[in-house]
Amino acid sequence: MVADRAYLKGARIGEPLSRLDAEVARIVAALGTTGAILVEPEALQPADVLLDLYGEDIRARAFTVRDEGGEMMLRPDFTVPIVRLHMDAGAEPARYVYCGPVWRRQDAGSSRPREYLQAGFEIFEAGDAAAQDAEALAVIRGALGEAPVRLVTGDLGLVLAAIDALPTSAARKAALRRHVWRPRRFHALLQRYGEGHAAATAARAGLLAAEASGGTRALIAAGGVAVGVRDADEVAARVARLAAEAGTAPLSPGDVDRLEAVLAVEGGAASVLGDLRRLARGLPLFDAAVDRYARRLDALAARGIAPETLRFEGGFGRTTLEYYDGFVFGALPIGRDDLPLIATGGRYDALTRVLGQGRSIPAVGGIVRPEALLALTEGRC
Repeated sequence: MVADRAYLKGARIGEPLSRLDAEVARIVAALGTTGAILVEPEALQPADVLLDLYGEDIRARAFTVRDEGGEMMLRPDFTVPIVRLHMDAGAEPARYVYCGPVWRRQDAGSSRPREYLQAGFEIFEAGDAAAQDAEALAVIRGALGEAPVRLVTGDLGLVLAAIDALPTSAARKAALRRHVWRPRRFHALLQRYGEGHAAATAARAGLLAAEASGGTRALIAAGGVAVGVRDADEVAARVARLAAEAGTAPLSPGDVDRLEAVLAVEGGAASVLGDLRRLARGLPLFDAAVDRYARRLDALAARGIAPETLRFEGGFGRTTLEYYDGFVFGALPIGRDDLPLIATGGRYDALTRVLGQGRSIPAVGGIVRPEALLALTEGRC
């Protein structure tokens, strides 16, 4: 119906809309207790920024428009627009609170909403990252009130550190880091770098032989008229990268198994610390990431959030928009499988470096979906 909106029937008019407005006001007020200032980024964002961040995959998830100013996208969430706004202003410590609509493209026939509200807050501040992570979760939990939710946490910093600890080339590590948010591609790459290395090399034997003999450009020329957008230089560079990959030793089964084990760790947030310590033996980079995880557990306890009440999942956060690079969390609705995560959040330090044009500042935040929260607490959909 025209008056329906995400997860709520009739909530675009009259009394149902008033209830939603009241809920939004309550959530924003709760998030604003952090000292955050209200901000409203533009709904239309430059498409090139999002394409540079996420690649062409973002087109399947965002609505695009074009005018004389170029291609634009309706914001698929608030974090990137707020980072752009903040970094443009000078990257000084700041806190922001916001609420407004976001838009996501969905597959044909999907019942998932194309437009829904996000209310959230962001912290841009150097200092004690563990304490700020704990504060972010505590504030979001407070905004949820007495809603029946189950909190789940993860740590993409552990996953990225485990990748960096692999005894392999920088090119492989970069590829694995780039695709960590795309599980199928990630695991296909991991298989190719491990037990599938010999088969992948054999399948490219002719191409690799041409590269070794310096005949790549002759091979390109012999192919006839170019098809596609890549020129000969780009194709030759790609062949050179394939040759370098073929000459890199495959990952050992133990290295692959350890990375897979990091992603598979699940259990109570406190109880998995021992598992993570065992996986970190002999890997200083990963061990440092586990130390950061342990400090966060202490910070959560100091905020009144008992770590033993939180669930930890090593792969949590891998299928969201790919800017989180540390602590991640979500609030799952209890008894309502028809609803999405009611709240999500996490740390995204790397994003400020990407958008800061030479400047950066640590950042963490979280969002609540007001419509989904109201549907959960009122039992309506």
